[in-house]
Amino acid sequence: MLDETPDWSRLKRALSIEVEHGFTNLMGRQYRFSEFFTLTFGKFPRSLPRSERLRWQELAEKFSNYPHLKLQDRQHLIAQTRQYIHQLKFQSRVIESNQEAKIIEKDSESDYQYRIQNTKYTTLAYTIPSLSKVTLRHTPRLGQKLQELPKIGVRKAENLACLGLRTIRDLLFYYPRGHIDYASQVNISALRPADTVTIVAIVKRCNFHVSSRNKNLMILEIVLRDNTGQLKISRFFAGARFTSRGWQEVLRSRYPVGSTVAACGLVKRNKYGLTLDNPELEVLAHPGDPLDSLTIGRVVPIYKLTGGVLGSTVRQAIISALPAIVYLQDPLPCGLREKYELMELKDAIYNIHCPTDNELLQQARRRLVFDEFFYLQISILQRRQQAKQTKATAILNSGGHLIDSFSKILPFQLTNSQQRVIKDILKDLQQSTPMNRLVQGDVGSGKTVVAVVAILATLQSGYQAALMAPTEVLAEQHYQKLLSWFNLMCLPVELLTSSTKMLKRKHIHSRLETGELPLVVGTHALIQDTVKFRQLGLVVIDEQHRFGVEQRAKLQQKGEQPHVLTMTATPIPRTLALTIHGDLDVSQIDELPPGRQVIQTTLLSGQQRRYAYDLIRREIVQGRQVYIVFPLIEESETLDLRSAVNEQKRLQEKIFPEFQLGLLHGRMSSSEKEEAISKFRGNQTQILVSTTVVEVGLDISNATVMLIEHSERFGLSQLHQLRGRVGRGTAKSYCLLMNSSKNPDAQQRLKVLEQSQDGFFISEMDMRFRGPGQLLGTQQSGVPDFTLANLVEHEDILMLARQAAQTVIETDSTLEYWCLIKEEFKYRYERLMGGAIMT
Repeated sequence: MLDETPDWSRLKRALSIEVEHGFTNLMGRQYRFSEFFTLTFGKFPRSLPRSERLRWQELAEKFSNYPHLKLQDRQHLIAQTRQYIHQLKFQSRVIESNQEAKIIEKDSESDYQYRIQNTKYTTLAYTIPSLSKVTLRHTPRLGQKLQELPKIGVRKAENLACLGLRTIRDLLFYYPRGHIDYASQVNISALRPADTVTIVAIVKRCNFHVSSRNKNLMILEIVLRDNTGQLKISRFFAGARFTSRGWQEVLRSRYPVGSTVAACGLVKRNKYGLTLDNPELEVLAHPGDPLDSLTIGRVVPIYKLTGGVLGSTVRQAIISALPAIVYLQDPLPCGLREKYELMELKDAIYNIHCPTDNELLQQARRRLVFDEFFYLQISILQRRQQAKQTKATAILNSGGHLIDSFSKILPFQLTNSQQRVIKDILKDLQQSTPMNRLVQGDVGSGKTVVAVVAILATLQSGYQAALMAPTEVLAEQHYQKLLSWFNLMCLPVELLTSSTKMLKRKHIHSRLETGELPLVVGTHALIQDTVKFRQLGLVVIDEQHRFGVEQRAKLQQKGEQPHVLTMTATPIPRTLALTIHGDLDVSQIDELPPGRQVIQTTLLSGQQRRYAYDLIRREIVQGRQVYIVFPLIEESETLDLRSAVNEQKRLQEKIFPEFQLGLLHGRMSSSEKEEAISKFRGNQTQILVSTTVVEVGLDISNATVMLIEHSERFGLSQLHQLRGRVGRGTAKSYCLLMNSSKNPDAQQRLKVLEQSQDGFFISEMDMRFRGPGQLLGTQQSGVPDFTLANLVEHEDILMLARQAAQTVIETDSTLEYWCLIKEEFKYRYERLMGGAIMT
């Protein structure tokens, strides 16, 4: 049923009166407040677009339920309705003045033509108040420079450039990092600490004084009053100019006694009672006037800033730029948007910057999070598709005498999980495209054995292999293990690190170049220009996340399209794996070899240290060995933490004088490290005091106790790795987590290790606590710096984006068919990410 255009002023007056009387559902001459608005929203105005009729009906339903709503829900409903009416008022003006508008614009940033029909323009116009004051011919263009915007100018544009904002398009896609809800308008008597609110009240008193502690700090104090109570708020102005009499007179005239003021902020309690923390203020000409502020009475976007750039400057620039969204064309086809229930891009951009309510904000956020994941997955899947089209130099045999010999000398049976992964690898090696597989396995799951099978398949086919590890300790460990096996099969293997003597180094280089040396194990020394292979067929990279993108690529370039096998003992959650390894085939070794016992993990406080020392003595007396790990090498002036060097001396002299204690840390020379490890391996030292240098690489089956000091300073995945240094034999093993923090969050985090031995679960929890960047290290992990997307919270959206990206790439991996997606992809990842997201 259609009705005439509503009397907007009458509706606003009714809302204001209800607010002034405390949201009591006032009785009017004929109807109660709720009945009046139920009837109003029960009929569609003729000027209302069809797309808005559902929301109009929803308001009718909400007001019919108004008598049963709680006070807070009534306040929120009225705040939403006031903003909605304020925006619809502009729509009717735009429709009247643009009935025949049909404008074709060509965006200077691309070759697309944007046809803005009257119906699209007017539908969008009601959501952008500024469009009521300008025609499309005066709307800013996407490629326009920021200094051309009203109220910005050259100086502010230079400041915005520090944030990478140079054009209108940059502004539109500069998403807020969060929002504060000031849309909740309440009475003074309803204020509660920690709420963010807006109040409208009368100025009862306005004073100012200079701080007694700082002569350049002026404090403005205003006492506000409404019909439910009064409130004193303060604002602070730092700078000598604010203490002048002239400035004080300006403030006095700005907030005269008796004027109506809207104030918004966070409610806090101080020694005088409740107040608003550093509030935003706006003086209203009349109590029922609409709030035209960019912050007061709204859901306010909070943007990432840098020195010299104010949040108000960014918000003002974005408000001025918003009309330009009429020139945005959505790269995602309508079919994809409907399939995944995504808001149109124009509406999402508007509502992320100027949300009218929380529901629209969540829809906008969902669409833009989808976009961040979608274009990242396009990049990953595109590389995966390109890799499949590359021809491998080495097409290897899946069987042979070397693999058979290795199976016979192994003193244990391979687990079903190992056999499954080996089958995947051998199948890859026979393909015409290079293998690019990641093997994930928990601590002690037997990844090295799997890698050896791949190496032997390479060697028996006449090619060379290289195994690169991130530390000398781990490289040495791999070398010793391979040497014990390869000697039995009469196969040569060498170790190449920065500590390798020059004469030995030249000998290794020569044998690699002639092909005499089929396998080399090493560290970063393998990627030096002097290292050349005759025919490199396989590259194995252990703990691959510890290497940079360029380092991994440089080793691969030593051969012509060699097969690549990467391994990690830090299991990665599914969302993170899809983000940083989405272009790899992933295999998981998800079971431990038989006979491995569960490591008993115990969280201890400082008062329980005696228990830890007694356990250590008991184990050593039985012939076992112990690790004690510290976060620091030496004492720090800024951190109150125990250090390895000082504690090793104290423990040797005062706590365990009857035992021999060794010391191992990253600043020691290679020969010193080798000597410390050799003595511990030979049980010449019973306790090894160390830093996290032992996190990976040491495999000493006689060690049964791992004591970690200041365990709250480590991530869960790192603690799990350290725990994995024990429990490698048949004896019962223990991990003791010494916690010096009283923070309950630290306690909760560490209890995860008490409860679980599953590396994949622990890694998932670690990402939830610390985030993906800290889990892997943002510099080398390849995890992009998402603005809105969160790998923990938005796993479901990531999976949908991956699915959509697969649909696009399977249709056309070059994106020529998807020209709009191709342009958007280029804009996002060649400009914003520098074109190098992942390996």
